[in-house]
Amino acid sequence: MTPSVEPLIRIRGLHRHFQVGAEVVRAVDGIDLDIQPGEYVAIMGTSGSGKSTLMNLVGCLDTPTEGSYRLNGVDVAELDDDELAGIRNREIGFVFQTFNLLPRLTAAQNVELPLVYGGWSSSVRLRKVAVVMEQVGLTDRSVHRPSELSGGQRQRVAIARALVNDPSLILADEPTGNLDSTTSAEIMAVFHDLHAQGNTLIVVTHEEEIATHARRVVRLKDGRIASDTTNPQPA
Repeated sequence: MTPSVEPLIRIRGLHRHFQVGAEVVRAVDGIDLDIQPGEYVAIMGTSGSGKSTLMNLVGCLDTPTEGSYRLNGVDVAELDDDELAGIRNREIGFVFQTFNLLPRLTAAQNVELPLVYGGWSSSVRLRKVAVVMEQVGLTDRSVHRPSELSGGQRQRVAIARALVNDPSLILADEPTGNLDSTTSAEIMAVFHDLHAQGNTLIVVTHEEEIATHARRVVRLKDGRIASDTTNPQPA
């Protein structure tokens, strides 16, 4: 009998409520969710469905009102701010719609930042940066600043930065939202390759076409899971 593998993400009874005047907004309203190591999951929903709030909770950018969240065996809901920051830097690689690159730094220096925060030596940082820049096909653009790169190249830099710490989870928020259709397809091909290499990916999106690339699609409505399905033939 094969021993069971603990989910990378284990969420039980997760709630996140916000007080808005006299009203309580239940942005996340009782979610149970497991995500296994190596899965490729799209989280979908319209505006107000709770997907952004859930992403912030999964990314340790926010803490739940109620419920439990374990990431790689750690009970995230019990951590303080400093411990959450440590988890974010070690365990999660973020890819944002707006790239979030520092304009005065080169592509390689932007990619290096998580390693600087992690206290890695200069020689290790250089080696790790070189590996991920090659992985996203940007070795020849390492010394260019963001303003000298196309939108697709900037997003590749952001993906390389997300990868550089060998995180347990890559969390992408509308990663193609600022890109044209051709460039979007190129970025999704990068995600396909990352998944093929064994990385765990969660892509938060409102675009059906982007969700077809994932192996699994979790749809939210009114802060709850409306459906959880498998794509039979991912793109």
